[in-house]
Amino acid sequence: MDKQRLQRLLAPKSIAVFGARGADFAITESQKMGFSGPIYAVHPKRDKLAGLTCLPTAAALPQAPDAAYVAVNAEAAIDIIAQLNAMNAGGAVLYASGFSEVGSQGEERQQRLLAAAGDMPIIGPNCYGVINALDKAVLWPDQHGLAQVDRGVGIITQSGNIGLNMTMQQVGLPIAYMFTVGNQAQTDIADIVDAMLDDPRVNAIGLHIEGINNLQAFDAAARRALEKRVPIVAIKSGRTEASAKIALSHTSSLTGADQLFDALFQRLGIVRVDTIPEFLETLKLLSLLGPLPNNRIASMSCSGGEAGMMADLIAATDLEFSSLTPPQRQAIQATLNDYVDVSNPLDYHTFIWGDRQAMANTFGAMMAAQFSATLLLLDWPNYPNADPLEWDVALLALADAAKAGGHQAILLSSMAECLPAHAIQLCQNHSITPMIGLSSCLQALNNAHLVHLAFHRPLPAPLHIRHPSGEQANMLTEYQAKQLLAKYNVPIPQGDLANSATSALQLAHRIGYPVTMKAVSDQVAHKTEINGVYLNINSDAEVEQAAQHLLSLSEQMLVERMEQGVLAELIVGVSCDPLFGNYLVVGAGGILVELLKDSQLILLPCHQQDILQALEKLAIQPLLKGYRGQQPCDQQAIVRAIMGVISCLEHQPVAEMDINPLLAKADGCVAVDALIRQ
Repeated sequence: MDKQRLQRLLAPKSIAVFGARGADFAITESQKMGFSGPIYAVHPKRDKLAGLTCLPTAAALPQAPDAAYVAVNAEAAIDIIAQLNAMNAGGAVLYASGFSEVGSQGEERQQRLLAAAGDMPIIGPNCYGVINALDKAVLWPDQHGLAQVDRGVGIITQSGNIGLNMTMQQVGLPIAYMFTVGNQAQTDIADIVDAMLDDPRVNAIGLHIEGINNLQAFDAAARRALEKRVPIVAIKSGRTEASAKIALSHTSSLTGADQLFDALFQRLGIVRVDTIPEFLETLKLLSLLGPLPNNRIASMSCSGGEAGMMADLIAATDLEFSSLTPPQRQAIQATLNDYVDVSNPLDYHTFIWGDRQAMANTFGAMMAAQFSATLLLLDWPNYPNADPLEWDVALLALADAAKAGGHQAILLSSMAECLPAHAIQLCQNHSITPMIGLSSCLQALNNAHLVHLAFHRPLPAPLHIRHPSGEQANMLTEYQAKQLLAKYNVPIPQGDLANSATSALQLAHRIGYPVTMKAVSDQVAHKTEINGVYLNINSDAEVEQAAQHLLSLSEQMLVERMEQGVLAELIVGVSCDPLFGNYLVVGAGGILVELLKDSQLILLPCHQQDILQALEKLAIQPLLKGYRGQQPCDQQAIVRAIMGVISCLEHQPVAEMDINPLLAKADGCVAVDALIRQ
């Protein structure tokens, strides 16, 4: 796909429209928005379309259009695309359906479409279209709610209806582009993200994702956004288990495709949200205010109830209402009377209500404490003939204070019904960010702080997608698995194989009691379920008794030192996803691994710092640091062992691995059980 042609398609200077119903909107809505270039209507049977004289075919066009909107049946669309490609058109948006979404016949038709397009970019097919509110080009088959903007956010969605609905938002979000991508037959989400990053007028990107066609291309585009410091917010639907899972190991029970997307988004600094309101509010905050440099915020209202609610809601975030210093409290108190208890959140009461200068003094004194953002809670009356004057005065006082001190200010309404259009416009006129919903606003602020942190981390390495051989994977015995791990500096217990009670006794004497004894077989994954493990053996008689039973289960036994001084048990796992390839799982291990499900995923490649951060997020982190007077675990030894696992992955095909448990001690760690399928 030719990127220069894609740029012509996204910011066209000329448009050609093919079809009738739906195509007429592309003409009228572009005209309404103020598109200044030529628009050509093409239809073989109609004289006019939306007031324009129709040309009979693409060949009759006086010039190669930058953008074409194709709203005809599937077979006709293929012919039109071929003609457009031949004349070097910029590209086309295909409203037409009947391609891969309808099965094998449609898939064959889609392949013919791609052949016809060549390197000419096509968006779709089976998509609603594209709206460019910067250059006023509407390649769209319906009414919409966008207005021309000079800068704003680009939104990409795989749902036409969701895209249409989002254009109707009235919350003050400046939408620069709206893309619906349909089948992504040729031009996918990654291509469009990459293209938008070339447009300095786009200051944030929103994604509604159902699936990703090319993970490495998406990774490259998102890393470029991270490097350019353009924030990305995503809704990823489908919180379900991966369709292909290996159910043999504990690792597989801990993860699914959705958790892998979580790990991917965290790696790339992409904010993941679950609802459209949070999506829109977060994008708005990032577009108008930008990333939050720290987590210290302030809230002001003339209601103790609102102040209390904000204090409760912030607990669900990483933000904080920072305490005021005595001089700061004194400065704020000087603008109020003695009945007001100055704190953060601030209930400034109603003594100064309606007095623009007095409110500006209070708001300015609060902002002088240098928070990353200061919120004013304000709900306008909403009933016929309501007088908004006093609420407008409060907003203007906030604007006065913000401008005087060079502060970041947010106007927050608890409900959309209580933030009228004229108030949003006032906010925009005075560089105040209008936000809706107490919880949504706090979560958006938290998201904006996460973006700031992501922007200041080292850029992640390109994603390494490694799949083991497609052949049937074979399970190693525990002994073989441990010997393989030991080659890559993963610590294992002292021990060896025995094939008789006599050789087991010899090993036990050499190692020293206590010891463990286990059945060894490549046919048994979970030995405890068949009583194939004996722990804490302290005598010759116990060795002989264990050997008698274990030799009835397998031809060999593993005799090892019984580890002492254990402070915590971890699981270190490797699994393979059809899309992501090999990935790591680190979590709480032992017999409660599936019950606790306390784990973190790590995509590859990774560094020691990534592993330390994953350990930090575990619920058992207090155990690792030393809980209730216990010694802390040797976390550097844990990290070295996990890096050894990664080194093994780099040199060996691994379909699945469980080290469970990896015993953490004060002076090291030991992999006392291991399962590997190669």
